[in-house]
Amino acid sequence: MTGQVAIDARAAVRRETGGVERVAREMAARLPALRPDRYVVVRPRPRLAYRAGHAWEQLALPLHARRAELLYCPANLAPLASRRNAVVIHDLAALAHPEWYGRTYGAWQRLVLPALARRARLVLTVSRFAQGEIAERLGIPGESVAVVPNGVSESFSPSADPGPARRALGIERPYVLTLATRSARKNLAVLGDAAAALRELGIELVSAGGGRGYLRGGELLPARTLGYVPERLLPGLYAGALALAMPSHYEGFGLPCLEAMACGTPVVAADRTALPETCGEAALLADPEDGEAFATALVRAATDETERARLSAAGRERAGGFTWQRTAELTDAALAKRLVD
Repeated sequence: MTGQVAIDARAAVRRETGGVERVAREMAARLPALRPDRYVVVRPRPRLAYRAGHAWEQLALPLHARRAELLYCPANLAPLASRRNAVVIHDLAALAHPEWYGRTYGAWQRLVLPALARRARLVLTVSRFAQGEIAERLGIPGESVAVVPNGVSESFSPSADPGPARRALGIERPYVLTLATRSARKNLAVLGDAAAALRELGIELVSAGGGRGYLRGGELLPARTLGYVPERLLPGLYAGALALAMPSHYEGFGLPCLEAMACGTPVVAADRTALPETCGEAALLADPEDGEAFATALVRAATDETERARLSAAGRERAGGFTWQRTAELTDAALAKRLVD
């Protein structure tokens, strides 16, 4: 059907949600609501959401979407044989730092990502930083890569109730939060100094997030590990935190920073990759290699009432400019250009 776009919703049906899955879910819901005549969602059975679904994505998806002019794939991967792909490449961490990933996964990414980018009708990404990475590492002209930032759900708000999260997760003391998958990339080990300094002040450092089999490192956490936290508890978990720490070595966007800001929670983030771009002037930025500097910034964000008030207000204003509706509208505009090319 001329002008139709099929949405690859494989990542949207996964049980556990990270940043990539969040984008897939939001776009699978919002794009068809924005233009019902343009978008159709193609979902696999849930058992095909993970590794078992590679074959579905490569072989079955193009058949299901055969009447569509474009195939919008929001989660880094797309059918290699298709020339109709509009693929969102969130970052190139696996190419920039293969040591953070399992051998098989890293080899697959090095094979697939350059081929997908070269053959795609459109490449989208989530930040200027990621756009530059794609241009440099994949040889795709930066001006041909559409930058569409992520958004923040309306459920992330200062009014979110921390009570259910505290009760479900057994959090009794004041706490500082870090939210990340267990991976060397997330650099949580650098928070050792911060955990000790906060402990002396009666504040607990807690770490939320699951693991993925293809990720390496991240086992030694200087925090109480909460494990994967269900979506329904996340707004309250953010809102109840004194601060959010994000010391990642590498991020293509850094969605937890904006979600925390939307909840009025001060943010301390690494001064690297896309995080300064995402946070703007609304967070404290610190060297992710310097545990003492990160600890100083985190204690300040958690305990200095003047600084907390400034960061909370600036963060809410910053997050207010990033909505999923805006993401959907920018995505639709970028896809529409390819429909008429």
